[in-house]
Amino acid sequence: MTTPHVPPEWAFEFHAHECPFMPIGYRMGKLALEHLGVGKEPDHGFFVFPELGEGHPQTCMMDGMQVATGATYGKVMMAKTFYGKLAATFFHPTRGAVRYSLLPDFVDAMGGFEFFAFRKRGVEPSQIPLAVRREVIQWVHEQPDEALFKVEARRGFTYAPVKGSFAKTRCATCGEYVFDRYLRSKDGRPACIPCAGYEKTVAVER
Repeated sequence: MTTPHVPPEWAFEFHAHECPFMPIGYRMGKLALEHLGVGKEPDHGFFVFPELGEGHPQTCMMDGMQVATGATYGKVMMAKTFYGKLAATFFHPTRGAVRYSLLPDFVDAMGGFEFFAFRKRGVEPSQIPLAVRREVIQWVHEQPDEALFKVEARRGFTYAPVKGSFAKTRCATCGEYVFDRYLRSKDGRPACIPCAGYEKTVAVER
């Protein structure tokens, strides 16, 4: 069996190297969309909460999630938690939330591939022989969904995103625009965070 959820070539170009984790994140995102009965998000109505944190190679999964779902950092639709777990919650305001996590047995089996011997020696993915990279990626594609993922409904999960605003003010010190929710006060005048030294917020009427 080969999964139908294989990332397009441009996803690898965006990610900039071939590794198994970006495709895993892509597949996770596609399955979450199917589970919730929604399509790729064109605007601001779908949210992803990866639990991966940082400081380990598996964070490549997050690029795959963004490509699959349209819930990108740039649109402020993805918010990290720092649990250090190979999982993510996917949330749609009217369809609910679902959590996908990688099964330990799958992670253990994948760890036996030569790709990870290179990575543990500090070799970057782009420097690993192409055949070695593609061997593990193809193996991942061949595994059935139930071998990869634990799926859990997140009943009662809610999230209230920050309301978007175009309101902005010029910093009285450096002259650059700063969006009002980040304004601070310096000598009684509006200032950006760096110029203000993180002082109190100043209210600006519109």
